[in-house]
Amino acid sequence: MHSQILIRPAVPADYDAIARITRDAYLAAGYFQSADHPYMRQIQDVAQRAAKATIWVAERDGNILGSVTLAVAGEPYADIAHSDELEFRMLVVDPAVQRSGAGRAMVEAIIEHARRLPGIKAVALTTGMTWESAHGLYRKTGFQRAPERDWLVPDTDIKLLVYRQDV
Repeated sequence: MHSQILIRPAVPADYDAIARITRDAYLAAGYFQSADHPYMRQIQDVAQRAAKATIWVAERDGNILGSVTLAVAGEPYADIAHSDELEFRMLVVDPAVQRSGAGRAMVEAIIEHARRLPGIKAVALTTGMTWESAHGLYRKTGFQRAPERDWLVPDTDIKLLVYRQDV
């Protein structure tokens, strides 16, 4: 039996692990062929992201298993959030430890967090069409598709799907 997964705010000592897991997860999903793609470089700059958004990690036995970025409307990392929504982005789990429960633990912690935030009535997220495991996770944790809010990654033909859950 595995020990408990801890969800906590990221600290600078976590940034290298977050960058590696984000890179590995995005490459494993087949979105980008190379870690040198400009968007891939951007998402690996964790310090820069942490300065503008809230980043959490999932940790077990001192090892970082995954991370997620949170934002509310008006913040630089909010893509789709309405004024009464908490948005999460870049939910990634280390491909080496998939099915660890870390993804679900992060999503459940986000929902709990949203319920405590004043003025927040829902959680929203964007996911890629090819992240089948993610779609299953979001459905299992109570999210529903909001297809009228789907959008394209700027300058690409990558369609992103929006999910939402009232809290």
